[in-house]
Amino acid sequence: MLAVFSQTLPFFAVIGLGYGAGRSGFFPPEATAWLTKFVFYFALSALLLGFSASMSIGDIFDPRAAAAYLWGCGVVYLIALAVAFIRLRPLPEAVMEAQTAIIGNTGFLGVPMLVLLLGPEAAGTVLLVLSIDLIVFSSLLTVVITLGREGRVSPALPRIILIGLAKNPMVVAMAAGLLWSATGFPLPGPIAATTALLGAAATPGALFAIGASLTGKRAERLTVAGWLSFAKLVLHPAAVGFAALWIFHVDPFAAGVLISAAALPVAGNVYILAQHYGVAVARVSASILISTALSVLTVPLVIAQFTG
Repeated sequence: MLAVFSQTLPFFAVIGLGYGAGRSGFFPPEATAWLTKFVFYFALSALLLGFSASMSIGDIFDPRAAAAYLWGCGVVYLIALAVAFIRLRPLPEAVMEAQTAIIGNTGFLGVPMLVLLLGPEAAGTVLLVLSIDLIVFSSLLTVVITLGREGRVSPALPRIILIGLAKNPMVVAMAAGLLWSATGFPLPGPIAATTALLGAAATPGALFAIGASLTGKRAERLTVAGWLSFAKLVLHPAAVGFAALWIFHVDPFAAGVLISAAALPVAGNVYILAQHYGVAVARVSASILISTALSVLTVPLVIAQFTG
């Protein structure tokens, strides 16, 4: 446990530096927004392009791992929905809380941290988790909120979802990398060098941006936010772990990566979606702040427990 904690501590230390820079005003919100944009559109996308260009779809899509992750997410999703409905929350709020309970910071935290800690062989499973989060559950959120507000699914909804996915640079980078990989050729030298150079900025940039962005979050609605943080940090990895190890019998290493990814704190893009739809913004904001702070202890514990 102490060895894993010492390995993960530098990642959270950079998040802490970002938080301190943002809190002191040295790194204003405008700077955080531009740094996040650089990481999202360039550094992280280059990293994902480099990873996926050296893989096949088979390296990423393991049916057992995908089924286990979807099963674990589905169980926690339904629990979060049930708790929200018991509190008499409307459907859009309930589904936003469910999204908060299962969507971890895989892009900005999971990709750089888990691949560096667990080795390059973890990249395929991490990208699988990221793909499911971005494609399956982001689309589900859009469908359910639209249904809850309008009482019907618009014929234009599939086109809206596809356009949203096409505008996401992480999705585009992974798709482009896999398409290139299918040719059987390595990336041309200059392109590979460029993606490696940009990708090297993804880890420190993403971690610093996470910390700086937390200064804009407030710990309001603590009871609900505490419950959602518990669901994300404890219930989600437990459900994914049960599915991976006991139901679908996923390869032990891949199962450990799935569990570690499920243990990540709430993703910042859930807050963006909450703002976009005007639903449960304060709850999501507080959940990101609380889960990120607690993950300094919980993530190393999970990694040590399930990956040895």
